[in-house]
Amino acid sequence: MTLGSVRHHIRIERSADVVWARVRDAAALSTWFPGITSSTVEGNQRVIVLGSGMPMPEEILVNDDTLRRFQYRITAPLFRHHRGTIDVIELDPSSCLVVYSTDADPRTMALTIGGGTAGALDELKRQLESPENGAH
Repeated sequence: MTLGSVRHHIRIERSADVVWARVRDAAALSTWFPGITSSTVEGNQRVIVLGSGMPMPEEILVNDDTLRRFQYRITAPLFRHHRGTIDVIELDPSSCLVVYSTDADPRTMALTIGGGTAGALDELKRQLESPENGAH
């Protein structure tokens, strides 16, 4: 199996702990991922609903506060394989690097999702660096 793989990253001028608190909240994904209208979590299962109204079931694989890593896989039959990984890496006490990686089969789905993850990182940065959220 040859996977499609896409990775995007962004520097956010907020502490890693503040950013991680938002990323680790699996039910709040729809607040910062464009094109997702809702997300609900029950146990290790999350269902996101796309703007088209299509539900997309996912399995949460890792939600690690020590590593600040969130990992999930889309379980919809549209995919033979999928794994999404979000890492929040502290750069200094007031900034961090957020890396969002996607591996998928079929390969073209990695590109499709990758476009969304880039927009999600931009929105996460916009929200967390805004004055309303305590940024300078």
